Amino acid sequence: MEKSDPSGTPARQRLLETATRLFYAGGIHAVGIDRIIAEAGVAKATFYSHFPSKDDLVVAYLEDQDRIGRAAVAALPPQPPRKRLAAILGRISTAAVAGDYRGCPFLNAAAEYADPASPVRRAIDARRAWYHGVLREQLVADGDPAPEVSAALLVALSDGLLEIAYLDDPRSVPALIEAALQRLLPAR
Repeated sequence: MEKSDPSGTPARQRLLETATRLFYAGGIHAVGIDRIIAEAGVAKATFYSHFPSKDDLVVAYLEDQDRIGRAAVAALPPQPPRKRLAAILGRISTAAVAGDYRGCPFLNAAAEYADPASPVRRAIDARRAWYHGVLREQLVADGDPAPEVSAALLVALSDGLLEIAYLDDPRSVPALIEAALQRLLPAR
């Protein structure tokens, strides 16, 4: 799991970093507020002054992970659209082999929050819409005749790769990305 932005009060940051570590390792519903408060070393009142509810903390956790992911994509060097698509998808294998990989934090959270109207699911949906848009933008630049459909296929591929990277051998992901892009995106 990546570290969060250092902005915010030190207590808020400790709470967010503690929640990130615990949510990712053990699951959101399995980790209680009291444990987060104890491990972050803050008072209960401090917790509630920053996060009125556990769902507010979960949303902050997901928004923080989203911010980190967006920054990583923005930091990719300029390159032709197909290479950029490969680099964006390649972040999956990079994350998976970095150690302590337990799957996608967004997919993991979605599995725990069934209500699509919940603030947590809205945060997940915002991330997914951004990701779809980034892929679509590259597909448009590459001249894809159906960029909306192709982007949806690449999001579905990404979801599968994120799970394969956790459940199977993460070293297989780069070859799968290359094969999938060759099959999904005809040569131009």
